[in-house]
Amino acid sequence: MRHKLLGAAGAALLAGALLAGTPAGVARAADASPAAPAAAAASARAVAPAAAGELPPDGDTVASPPGANDWTCRPTAAHPNPVVLVHGTFANRYENWLVLSPLLKSLGYCVFALDYGTVPGITSSGSGLLLPIGGLGQVTDSAAQLGRFVDLVRGATGAAEVDLVGHSQGGMLPNYYLKFLGGAAKVGKLVALAPSNHGTTLDGITNLAPYFPRVAELIYTACAACRDQAVGSDFNRRMASRPDTVPGVRYTVISTVYDEVVTPYRSQFLDGAGGAGAAAVDNEVLQAHCPLSLAEHVAVAFAPTALHLVTNALDPARATPVLCG
Repeated sequence: MRHKLLGAAGAALLAGALLAGTPAGVARAADASPAAPAAAAASARAVAPAAAGELPPDGDTVASPPGANDWTCRPTAAHPNPVVLVHGTFANRYENWLVLSPLLKSLGYCVFALDYGTVPGITSSGSGLLLPIGGLGQVTDSAAQLGRFVDLVRGATGAAEVDLVGHSQGGMLPNYYLKFLGGAAKVGKLVALAPSNHGTTLDGITNLAPYFPRVAELIYTACAACRDQAVGSDFNRRMASRPDTVPGVRYTVISTVYDEVVTPYRSQFLDGAGGAGAAAVDNEVLQAHCPLSLAEHVAVAFAPTALHLVTNALDPARATPVLCG
């Protein structure tokens, strides 16, 4: 019985760690070697002040991914909306967007990325550097933080709207911003990679939480967003109190059949029904374009076919045939 309890507790802890794609080597800062924080500090690049002389509301805690957070960037006629990248749970802007950020920059976009929902002392060494991780706070608070960041980007660039691209929680929490915080007037498109739009069962693992309340309390104390993303949570009931989408925003969901974190994967899809003025929704499955792709929840943010779907969604007028890769 003791071994069964330990195994179940480990599974519950795994549920919290897996939500939205944990980078390898998540650890407490106190457990890290003294050299690691120095390496992280050396790697951090200061973000240039925005027009109002402010820093992004995330406090510049993590180095920006290549191509992101050039506060002197001005949108072009070809790409008038800056793109804001929103990372997932137990992630940060640097690790989550190492591939997509420079890709979008090379295509002529102004690219910005924030960190949100950080908890002091919790770090990750997934990229080989000891970096803070985020996406842990309550989704409602993180959505408000995203709203402040969007306003900062709009003020710095002069753009009326931004487009949002998010992964996992980062694909879902912008929808709270659109539904409840007035974000729809400031956003043109939302592109979501493996989003936790209707919560997740983690293949049933989250259903263990009621049987092990102390373990669940440990997870949810460090990661309020994990509680919010569980199927049946108060947060998900509030999200369900309004239609999936908001008129005026174009939504794209990109899912993989091999998602082991946001399950079942079809729960990620959005319903665009809603009568006149209903939002446009494209629910894409990666394997419909690339049957050989084995990309799962984390890898979908780096898979070439998925990123091609992202660029097509951001610029549908110049969309090109999606290649398998």
